[in-house]
Amino acid sequence: MTVQASSLFEVWRIFVVAGLIVFVLVAGLIVWSAIAYRRRRGDGIQGAQFTQNVALEIAWTIVPILIVTGLFAVTYRAETQVDAVTAAPDEIVQVVAFRWGWRFLYPRHHASVTGTSDAPPTFALPLDRTSEIRLTSSDVIHAFWIPAFLYKRDAIPGTENRLDFHPVIAGEYPGKCAEFCGMQHAKMAFTVVVLGAADYARWLHDHGGTQ
Repeated sequence: MTVQASSLFEVWRIFVVAGLIVFVLVAGLIVWSAIAYRRRRGDGIQGAQFTQNVALEIAWTIVPILIVTGLFAVTYRAETQVDAVTAAPDEIVQVVAFRWGWRFLYPRHHASVTGTSDAPPTFALPLDRTSEIRLTSSDVIHAFWIPAFLYKRDAIPGTENRLDFHPVIAGEYPGKCAEFCGMQHAKMAFTVVVLGAADYARWLHDHGGTQ
């Protein structure tokens, strides 16, 4: 879990609650109408006919507009926070996707990890620190996806996409390519480990890095 993922999860919860409220309201009105206005034995008189109800029509036009506007505002605020990139990250990780593996480079420490579809790599991020990911591809379009971080971004040849991760829970999180890129696409996986300061320094040293 990251700070960025927390923002997106909050948006998801708001959408779910809004959807449930609308569902209960609409379903309740349908059930109530079916029961209250059902045809009863002996009914032979045509019911009253109405051609318009201005107040009701205004209400069912304005209310959905307000709901959609509110959801848009919440989403925009969260996406702005998630897409923001700090000017002074605590760590920088260059991620290079290729068919069918990943290369993770740490330019500040001269450490690197490379994996293939047969031997998926594991890279590390420091706990409670902001790491900038610089993402690109060396051949075709791939997609860098860590489901637990609620984040996915395309890796595009000739383009460097930058994004920030600020993990707040230590652990191991699986990742994968989410863009079909060839016959071995399904095996193009990786793992990210979030480590405390001491463990992170040790991990860098074990992968050829220096402090």
